[in-house]
Amino acid sequence: MNKKGHVLNAILLSLGLGYILEPAGDLETFRTIVEIGVPVTLGALFPDVDTAFGKHRKTLHNLPVLLGFLAFPYVFGNLEYVWLGVLTHYVLDVAGSKRGIALFYPLWKEEFGLPIGVAVSSKHADGMTVAVTVLELALVAVLVFQFPQWGLELSQQLFGF
Repeated sequence: MNKKGHVLNAILLSLGLGYILEPAGDLETFRTIVEIGVPVTLGALFPDVDTAFGKHRKTLHNLPVLLGFLAFPYVFGNLEYVWLGVLTHYVLDVAGSKRGIALFYPLWKEEFGLPIGVAVSSKHADGMTVAVTVLELALVAVLVFQFPQWGLELSQQLFGF
């Protein structure tokens, strides 16, 4: 995907996450959207910095870079959601575009993608971005709303409650 697609994904994802985490639709929802949106957008744009140096979709599009961003908030104490932007950038490039990314670079240069992707210049690129974002939000909603219930039910069965 291109920058426009990654920004669109970040904005839609931030709006959706804001309402999933704070569904009241009040000032707290808006605060959550902004709190999530800024670092997610920064993270969504970061991997494409490798267009200025290195090899695009390899140098900054891999799991070691993602692990670095997962550690970022623990080391620096801020931008807790920047890793989410990087992750969604990867998801969009793997699922939404034809080319894919080199997830294991520099150890393995092969690029991985799903066969459902479209060309970055395709007239369907924005639609693919929205579709991938909807799937990401659906997954988050399941994790937020169902997983705690499943965990509670499993623990009740295991411990006889």
